[in-house]
Amino acid sequence: MSLYPLFADLTDLPVLVVGGGHVAERKVAALLTAGAKVRVGALQFTDTLTQWASAGRIEPILEPFDTTWLDDIWLVIAATNDRELNVQVAACAHARRILANVVDDPALSRFQVPAVVDRSPLTVAISTGGAAPVVARRVRETLESELDHALGPLTALAQRHRARITRRWSDMSERRAFYDWLHDGPVMALLRNAQPEEAERVLLDALSAKPSTPEKGSVTLVGAGPGDPGLLTLRGLRALNQADVILHDQLVSEAILSLARRDAERIDVGKRCGGRHTQQERIHQLLLEHAQAGRRVVRLKGGDPFVFGRGGEEMEFLHRHGIACEIVPGITAAVACAAYAGIPLTHRDHAQSLHLLTGHGKESLDALDWPALSQAHQTLAVYMGVATLGIFTQRLLEHGRHPDTPFAIVESGTLPQQRVVTGALYELPTRAKLHDIRTPALLVVGEVAAMANDYHWFGVSSPAIEVRDDLASTPMEVCAHD
Repeated sequence: MSLYPLFADLTDLPVLVVGGGHVAERKVAALLTAGAKVRVGALQFTDTLTQWASAGRIEPILEPFDTTWLDDIWLVIAATNDRELNVQVAACAHARRILANVVDDPALSRFQVPAVVDRSPLTVAISTGGAAPVVARRVRETLESELDHALGPLTALAQRHRARITRRWSDMSERRAFYDWLHDGPVMALLRNAQPEEAERVLLDALSAKPSTPEKGSVTLVGAGPGDPGLLTLRGLRALNQADVILHDQLVSEAILSLARRDAERIDVGKRCGGRHTQQERIHQLLLEHAQAGRRVVRLKGGDPFVFGRGGEEMEFLHRHGIACEIVPGITAAVACAAYAGIPLTHRDHAQSLHLLTGHGKESLDALDWPALSQAHQTLAVYMGVATLGIFTQRLLEHGRHPDTPFAIVESGTLPQQRVVTGALYELPTRAKLHDIRTPALLVVGEVAAMANDYHWFGVSSPAIEVRDDLASTPMEVCAHD
């Protein structure tokens, strides 16, 4: 079946839906959104259809089907579970030269209702001609993740100024270049950041003088999440697809980097223990150099840029130098690793508060409020703490945290090689050494950590190992990641 695609303006036109069930309700909802005057005929309605009828949103007909229902109708949808009735409705519509659709029956239909991606006034419709609706749905899901939600406001803005744009650029090639600039330049970025008035001002300025390549580019700080590429946000994915240059941490996986534009320049600025180490000042300079060269730069950071990721320092630096900076949050390791280990960070019965801590270095530990952290019924989530597990455990015990307080260490959280080690606080350093825990690893301390024993669902939970007293004070020599 070869279909002729079209978009119909049904504003204030009478249309008919035959059927009063949930399928009919969905069809009615779509028609109302399109501005149609909807007549609904059936012997019985859903509660929602009944409410719409009472509110005057639809014209109800609670009686058996009659051909008079088709009087003055422009379009018909048959949405009943009675095939004989559907056949009758379709035949009557065809006889009157009214386009009809019978739900899930392409042979009886003269038009198909497509799967829709709505970025109003931009609408993308997908149809398989009724052959495989599930395929159309899957394509729609893909497009939903690919098409920026700012495309709707951008289309509306372009529509509002279409006449002026046409007058300003009579040459078609120049006009196309302007529309490309609208999509790829500052107007789209401003709309994406919920600044429509500023976006319109930039467009109007461009209408009075041809837009030129800006002297300065932009930087987007993107949180890549804890490792699983499925946890990268849609906004982060779009930023990667638009980037000219990507400065990424060492812990950002190749699976995530492979989602970026193929021609984007990649610069590894990771900080490695015992190896090459990129100073933060050098990262600042790289961001500035590429942005000032007019490039779109993505600073791709593991987890979330603003949770122990030094994203705040980078934002401040860029702001001081007049570089536009956008922030795309990521799923931070504490949330993701705990979830993948079956640990709720808060729980009505066990933990009423959550502390996010960094255990990287003795200086970080010295700054903590140990008496407060040692209280029961709260969760401690410790980043970068593998090298200081002994000191961390000692401080908690010295300030009154119960020795039997549960802990869980999630190593390589959300990745295929994830491991979870659990136990009691007093044996934490020993168990970590026996299981040879390595970075990246997140430590969770608190009553909720015990839930990993029963509810972990991803990766491996390491078996219990007998604790030897002679290992209890053995220092750990595992390098922490910064």
